[in-house]
Amino acid sequence: MGDAIRAVGLTKVFNGKIRAVAGVSFQVREGEVFGFLGPNGAGKTTTVNMLTTFLRPTEGRATVDGLDVVGEAAEVRRRIGVIFQESTADDQLTGRENLRLAAALYGVGRGKAEAEIARLLGALKLEEAADRLVRTYSGGMRRRLELAAGLVHTPRVLFLDEPTLGLDPQARAGIGDTIRQLRQEQGVTVFLTTHYLDEADQLCDRIAIIDRGEIRAIGTPSELKERIGGDVVTVAPLSDAVDLTAALQRVPGVLAVSRQEGAYRLKATRGETVVPGAVQASLAAGVGLASVSVKRPSLDEVFLEFTGRAYREEEGPTATDWAVRVQRFRGGARR
Repeated sequence: MGDAIRAVGLTKVFNGKIRAVAGVSFQVREGEVFGFLGPNGAGKTTTVNMLTTFLRPTEGRATVDGLDVVGEAAEVRRRIGVIFQESTADDQLTGRENLRLAAALYGVGRGKAEAEIARLLGALKLEEAADRLVRTYSGGMRRRLELAAGLVHTPRVLFLDEPTLGLDPQARAGIGDTIRQLRQEQGVTVFLTTHYLDEADQLCDRIAIIDRGEIRAIGTPSELKERIGGDVVTVAPLSDAVDLTAALQRVPGVLAVSRQEGAYRLKATRGETVVPGAVQASLAAGVGLASVSVKRPSLDEVFLEFTGRAYREEEGPTATDWAVRVQRFRGGARR
Protein backbone atom coordinates (compact mmCIF):
# COMPACT_ATOMS: atom_id res chain seq x y z
CA MET A 1 0.00 0.00 0.00
CA GLY A 2 1.43 3.39 -1.03
CA ASP A 3 1.06 6.91 0.26
CA ALA A 4 -1.99 8.92 -0.74
CA ILE A 5 -0.42 12.11 0.63
CA ARG A 6 3.25 12.88 1.15
CA ALA A 7 4.70 16.13 2.48
CA VAL A 8 8.44 16.73 2.63
CA GLY A 9 9.80 19.89 4.27
CA LEU A 10 6.57 21.72 3.47
CA THR A 11 6.97 25.39 4.39
CA LYS A 12 4.86 28.51 4.01
CA VAL A 13 6.09 32.01 4.76
CA PHE A 14 3.76 35.01 4.46
CA ASN A 15 5.02 38.51 3.71
CA GLY A 16 8.58 37.27 3.77
CA LYS A 17 8.68 36.94 7.58
CA ILE A 18 5.66 35.10 9.03
CA ARG A 19 6.47 31.39 9.00
CA ALA A 20 3.07 29.72 9.26
CA VAL A 21 4.34 26.23 8.46
CA ALA A 22 7.96 25.32 9.20
CA GLY A 23 9.18 22.35 7.19
CA VAL A 24 6.58 19.71 8.06
CA SER A 25 7.00 16.17 6.76
CA PHE A 26 4.48 13.33 7.00
CA GLN A 27 2.80 10.61 4.97
CA VAL A 28 -0.84 9.54 4.78
CA ARG A 29 -1.32 5.95 3.66
CA GLU A 30 -3.84 4.95 1.04
CA GLY A 31 -7.22 4.12 2.54
CA GLU A 32 -6.58 5.44 6.04
CA VAL A 33 -8.38 8.10 8.06
CA PHE A 34 -5.70 10.58 9.10
CA GLY A 35 -6.43 13.16 11.77
CA PHE A 36 -4.73 16.56 11.71
CA LEU A 37 -5.05 18.44 14.99
CA GLY A 38 -3.78 21.81 16.11
CA PRO A 39 -4.84 24.98 17.94
CA ASN A 40 -5.59 28.26 16.19
CA GLY A 41 -2.49 29.63 14.51
CA ALA A 42 -0.72 26.27 14.55
CA GLY A 43 -0.41 26.02 10.76
CA LYS A 44 -3.15 23.43 10.31
CA THR A 45 -5.28 25.40 7.85
CA THR A 46 -2.24 26.61 5.92
CA THR A 47 -1.02 23.03 5.52
CA VAL A 48 -4.42 21.87 4.29
CA ASN A 49 -4.54 24.79 1.85
CA MET A 50 -1.19 23.77 0.38
CA LEU A 51 -2.23 20.13 0.06
CA THR A 52 -5.44 21.12 -1.71
CA THR A 53 -3.57 23.52 -4.06
CA PHE A 54 -5.11 26.74 -2.72
CA LEU A 55 -1.72 27.98 -1.52
CA ARG A 56 1.68 27.54 -3.14
CA PRO A 57 4.40 26.30 -0.75
CA THR A 58 7.34 28.60 -0.10
CA GLU A 59 9.65 25.61 0.26
CA GLY A 60 9.40 21.84 0.23
CA ARG A 61 7.03 19.74 -1.80
CA ALA A 62 3.91 17.64 -1.45
CA THR A 63 2.11 15.04 -3.50
CA VAL A 64 -1.52 13.95 -3.39
CA ASP A 65 -2.40 10.66 -5.08
CA GLY A 66 1.11 10.71 -6.53
CA LEU A 67 0.68 14.15 -8.14
CA ASP A 68 2.70 17.24 -7.29
CA VAL A 69 0.46 19.89 -5.74
CA VAL A 70 2.26 22.69 -7.61
CA GLY A 71 3.20 21.23 -10.97
CA GLU A 72 0.02 19.15 -11.37
CA ALA A 73 -2.45 21.27 -9.39
CA ALA A 74 -5.33 20.98 -11.87
CA GLU A 75 -5.21 17.19 -11.85
CA VAL A 76 -4.90 17.14 -8.05
CA ARG A 77 -8.13 19.13 -7.80
CA ARG A 78 -9.90 16.67 -10.05
CA ARG A 79 -8.90 13.78 -7.80
CA ILE A 80 -9.74 15.23 -4.40
CA GLY A 81 -12.91 16.12 -2.58
CA VAL A 82 -13.02 18.98 -0.07
CA ILE A 83 -15.73 19.50 2.54
CA PHE A 84 -15.51 22.88 4.24
CA GLN A 85 -16.41 23.75 7.80
CA GLU A 86 -18.91 26.37 6.70
CA SER A 87 -21.90 25.23 4.69
CA THR A 88 -21.50 25.44 0.91
CA ALA A 89 -24.92 24.05 -0.06
CA ASP A 90 -27.31 26.42 -1.82
CA ASP A 91 -30.46 26.81 0.29
CA GLN A 92 -32.51 27.84 -2.75
CA LEU A 93 -31.86 24.57 -4.58
CA THR A 94 -32.98 21.05 -3.80
CA GLY A 95 -30.53 18.44 -2.63
CA ARG A 96 -30.50 16.81 -6.06
CA GLU A 97 -29.93 20.17 -7.77
CA ASN A 98 -26.99 20.88 -5.48
CA LEU A 99 -25.41 17.58 -6.46
CA ARG A 100 -26.00 18.23 -10.16
CA LEU A 101 -24.29 21.61 -9.77
CA ALA A 102 -21.32 20.02 -8.00
CA ALA A 103 -21.04 17.39 -10.73
CA ALA A 104 -21.07 20.08 -13.41
CA LEU A 105 -18.35 22.06 -11.62
CA TYR A 106 -16.18 18.95 -11.57
CA GLY A 107 -16.88 18.23 -15.22
CA VAL A 108 -18.67 14.94 -14.64
CA GLY A 109 -20.70 13.81 -17.68
CA ARG A 110 -24.48 13.98 -17.28
CA GLY A 111 -25.15 10.26 -17.55
CA LYS A 112 -22.42 9.33 -15.11
CA ALA A 113 -23.44 12.16 -12.79
CA GLU A 114 -27.08 11.02 -12.56
CA ALA A 115 -26.03 7.47 -11.73
CA GLU A 116 -23.57 8.65 -9.08
CA ILE A 117 -26.06 11.11 -7.59
CA ALA A 118 -28.64 8.35 -7.23
CA ARG A 119 -26.08 6.09 -5.54
CA LEU A 120 -24.93 8.79 -3.13
CA LEU A 121 -28.46 9.82 -2.19
CA GLY A 122 -29.17 6.23 -1.26
CA ALA A 123 -25.88 5.62 0.54
CA LEU A 124 -26.22 8.79 2.62
CA LYS A 125 -29.92 8.24 3.34
CA LEU A 126 -31.10 11.36 1.50
CA GLU A 127 -33.40 9.78 -1.10
CA GLU A 128 -36.63 10.95 0.51
CA ALA A 129 -35.34 14.51 0.86
CA ALA A 130 -33.58 14.71 -2.51
CA ASP A 131 -36.19 16.97 -4.11
CA ARG A 132 -36.78 19.21 -1.12
CA LEU A 133 -35.16 22.63 -0.82
CA VAL A 134 -31.98 22.47 1.26
CA ARG A 135 -33.28 25.23 3.55
CA THR A 136 -35.66 22.59 5.00
CA TYR A 137 -32.79 20.21 5.89
CA SER A 138 -31.56 19.56 9.41
CA GLY A 139 -27.90 20.19 10.21
CA GLY A 140 -27.03 16.51 9.89
CA MET A 141 -28.83 16.19 6.54
CA ARG A 142 -27.04 19.25 5.21
CA ARG A 143 -23.64 17.82 6.17
CA ARG A 144 -24.48 14.50 4.50
CA LEU A 145 -25.49 16.41 1.36
CA GLU A 146 -22.19 18.30 1.39
CA LEU A 147 -20.35 15.00 1.76
CA ALA A 148 -22.22 13.75 -1.29
CA ALA A 149 -21.24 16.91 -3.21
CA GLY A 150 -17.61 16.28 -2.36
CA LEU A 151 -17.87 12.67 -3.55
CA VAL A 152 -19.89 13.10 -6.74
CA HIS A 153 -16.76 12.94 -8.91
CA THR A 154 -15.50 9.80 -7.05
CA PRO A 155 -12.34 11.36 -5.54
CA ARG A 156 -9.51 9.19 -4.29
CA VAL A 157 -8.67 11.53 -1.40
CA LEU A 158 -11.22 13.41 0.71
CA PHE A 159 -10.35 16.43 2.88
CA LEU A 160 -12.85 17.03 5.69
CA ASP A 161 -12.57 20.18 7.79
CA GLU A 162 -14.63 20.10 10.96
CA PRO A 163 -17.37 17.98 9.34
CA THR A 164 -19.42 17.66 12.54
CA LEU A 165 -18.88 21.07 14.13
CA GLY A 166 -22.09 22.29 15.75
CA LEU A 167 -24.06 19.09 15.13
CA ASP A 168 -25.95 17.23 17.85
CA PRO A 169 -24.53 13.90 19.07
CA GLN A 170 -26.87 11.82 16.89
CA ALA A 171 -25.92 13.73 13.73
CA ARG A 172 -22.22 13.52 14.65
CA ALA A 173 -22.52 9.77 15.02
CA GLY A 174 -24.17 9.53 11.61
CA ILE A 175 -21.34 11.45 9.92
CA GLY A 176 -18.83 9.24 11.70
CA ASP A 177 -20.55 6.14 10.36
CA THR A 178 -20.44 7.63 6.85
CA ILE A 179 -16.69 8.25 7.11
CA ARG A 180 -16.09 4.67 8.21
CA GLN A 181 -18.24 3.40 5.34
CA LEU A 182 -16.31 5.46 2.79
CA ARG A 183 -13.04 4.01 3.96
CA GLN A 184 -14.22 0.42 4.23
CA GLU A 185 -16.33 0.15 1.08
CA GLN A 186 -14.62 2.53 -1.33
CA GLY A 187 -11.08 2.75 -0.01
CA VAL A 188 -11.22 6.55 0.11
CA THR A 189 -8.35 8.20 1.96
CA VAL A 190 -9.70 10.73 4.47
CA PHE A 191 -7.73 13.70 5.80
CA LEU A 192 -9.72 14.95 8.79
CA THR A 193 -9.52 18.02 11.00
CA THR A 194 -11.80 18.14 14.02
CA HIS A 195 -12.20 19.91 17.35
CA TYR A 196 -13.85 16.86 18.91
CA LEU A 197 -11.00 14.77 20.26
CA ASP A 198 -13.28 11.84 21.04
CA GLU A 199 -14.19 11.85 17.36
CA ALA A 200 -10.54 11.75 16.32
CA ASP A 201 -9.92 8.94 18.80
CA GLN A 202 -12.75 6.82 17.38
CA LEU A 203 -12.33 7.54 13.66
CA CYS A 204 -8.64 8.05 12.94
CA ASP A 205 -6.10 5.36 12.18
CA ARG A 206 -3.32 7.85 12.88
CA ILE A 207 -3.11 11.42 14.10
CA ALA A 208 -0.65 14.27 13.62
CA ILE A 209 -0.47 17.15 16.09
CA ILE A 210 0.83 20.43 14.70
CA ASP A 211 1.71 23.49 16.77
CA ARG A 212 3.56 26.69 15.86
CA GLY A 213 4.03 25.40 12.34
CA GLU A 214 5.79 22.17 13.36
CA ILE A 215 4.62 18.58 13.72
CA ARG A 216 4.86 17.70 17.41
CA ALA A 217 3.76 14.09 17.27
CA ILE A 218 2.41 11.46 14.88
CA GLY A 219 1.01 8.05 15.72
CA THR A 220 -2.07 5.97 16.33
CA PRO A 221 -4.34 7.19 19.14
CA SER A 222 -3.06 4.34 21.32
CA GLU A 223 0.59 5.13 20.60
CA LEU A 224 0.13 8.80 21.43
CA LYS A 225 -1.60 8.00 24.71
CA GLU A 226 1.16 5.60 25.68
CA ARG A 227 3.73 8.36 25.16
CA ILE A 228 2.23 10.30 28.08
CA GLY A 229 3.73 7.68 30.36
CA GLY A 230 0.89 6.91 32.78
CA ASP A 231 -1.99 8.67 34.53
CA VAL A 232 -2.16 12.45 34.81
CA VAL A 233 -2.99 14.10 38.13
CA THR A 234 -4.02 17.74 37.80
CA VAL A 235 -3.51 19.90 40.89
CA ALA A 236 -5.23 23.30 40.71
CA PRO A 237 -4.10 25.72 43.48
CA LEU A 238 -6.21 28.54 44.86
CA SER A 239 -3.24 30.87 44.44
CA ASP A 240 -0.19 30.97 42.22
CA ALA A 241 1.87 32.99 44.69
CA VAL A 242 4.01 29.94 45.49
CA ASP A 243 5.59 27.65 42.89
CA LEU A 244 4.73 24.08 43.92
CA THR A 245 6.81 22.35 41.25
CA ALA A 246 9.69 21.26 43.49
CA ALA A 247 7.38 20.16 46.34
CA LEU A 248 5.23 18.06 44.02
CA GLN A 249 8.26 16.47 42.38
CA ARG A 250 9.27 15.07 45.76
CA VAL A 251 5.96 13.24 46.23
CA PRO A 252 6.58 9.45 46.06
CA GLY A 253 5.27 7.95 42.82
CA VAL A 254 5.38 11.21 40.82
CA LEU A 255 7.34 10.74 37.58
CA ALA A 256 7.26 14.32 36.26
CA VAL A 257 5.66 17.69 36.96
CA SER A 258 4.79 20.49 34.57
CA ARG A 259 2.99 23.77 35.11
CA GLN A 260 0.38 24.64 32.50
CA GLU A 261 -2.58 27.01 32.39
CA GLY A 262 -2.46 27.83 36.11
CA ALA A 263 -2.37 24.19 37.25
CA TYR A 264 0.21 21.45 37.82
CA ARG A 265 0.19 18.24 35.78
CA LEU A 266 1.73 15.28 37.54
CA LYS A 267 2.57 12.07 35.69
CA ALA A 268 2.26 8.89 37.69
CA THR A 269 1.97 5.19 36.94
CA ARG A 270 -1.00 5.01 39.31
CA GLY A 271 -2.50 8.45 39.70
CA GLU A 272 -4.73 7.72 42.68
CA THR A 273 -1.76 6.73 44.85
CA VAL A 274 -0.07 10.13 44.60
CA VAL A 275 -3.13 12.28 45.36
CA PRO A 276 -2.75 12.24 49.18
CA GLY A 277 0.93 13.16 48.94
CA ALA A 278 0.23 15.95 46.44
CA VAL A 279 -2.43 17.43 48.73
CA GLN A 280 -0.13 17.25 51.77
CA ALA A 281 2.80 18.80 49.86
CA SER A 282 0.62 21.69 48.72
CA LEU A 283 -0.79 22.39 52.18
CA ALA A 284 2.68 22.16 53.71
CA ALA A 285 3.78 24.88 51.28
CA GLY A 286 0.91 27.05 52.49
CA VAL A 287 -1.16 26.72 49.32
CA GLY A 288 -4.82 25.68 49.34
CA LEU A 289 -6.22 23.66 46.46
CA ALA A 290 -9.24 24.35 44.30
CA SER A 291 -9.30 20.81 42.92
CA VAL A 292 -7.35 17.62 42.34
CA SER A 293 -8.28 15.21 39.54
CA VAL A 294 -6.95 12.00 38.07
CA LYS A 295 -7.23 11.21 34.36
CA ARG A 296 -6.35 8.14 32.42
CA PRO A 297 -4.44 8.86 29.19
CA SER A 298 -6.70 10.51 26.60
CA LEU A 299 -6.22 12.57 23.47
CA ASP A 300 -7.05 15.66 25.52
CA GLU A 301 -4.04 14.90 27.69
CA VAL A 302 -1.94 14.09 24.63
CA PHE A 303 -2.77 17.44 23.08
CA LEU A 304 -1.96 19.32 26.29
CA GLU A 305 1.29 17.36 26.63
CA PHE A 306 2.61 18.28 23.18
CA THR A 307 1.27 21.83 22.82
CA GLY A 308 0.96 23.09 26.39
CA ARG A 309 -2.62 24.13 25.62
CA ALA A 310 -6.01 22.51 26.03
CA TYR A 311 -7.92 21.77 22.83
CA ARG A 312 -10.94 24.06 22.74
CA GLU A 313 -13.91 23.20 20.56
CA GLU A 314 -14.74 26.83 19.85
CA GLU A 315 -11.43 27.43 18.06
CA GLY A 316 -11.53 27.44 14.31
CA PRO A 317 -11.25 29.48 11.14
CA THR A 318 -13.70 32.28 10.54
CA ALA A 319 -16.60 32.18 8.15
CA THR A 320 -14.79 34.75 6.01
CA ASP A 321 -11.77 32.46 5.67
CA TRP A 322 -13.93 29.65 4.41
CA ALA A 323 -16.01 31.85 2.10
CA VAL A 324 -12.82 32.89 0.31
CA ARG A 325 -11.74 29.27 0.13
CA VAL A 326 -15.05 28.21 -1.39
CA GLN A 327 -14.64 30.80 -4.13
CA ARG A 328 -11.10 29.62 -4.87
CA PHE A 329 -12.11 25.99 -4.99
CA ARG A 330 -15.10 26.56 -7.25
CA GLY A 331 -12.94 28.62 -9.55
CA GLY A 332 -10.37 25.82 -9.68
CA ALA A 333 -13.02 23.14 -10.26
CA ARG A 334 -14.28 24.98 -13.33
CA ARG A 335 -10.81 24.74 -14.81
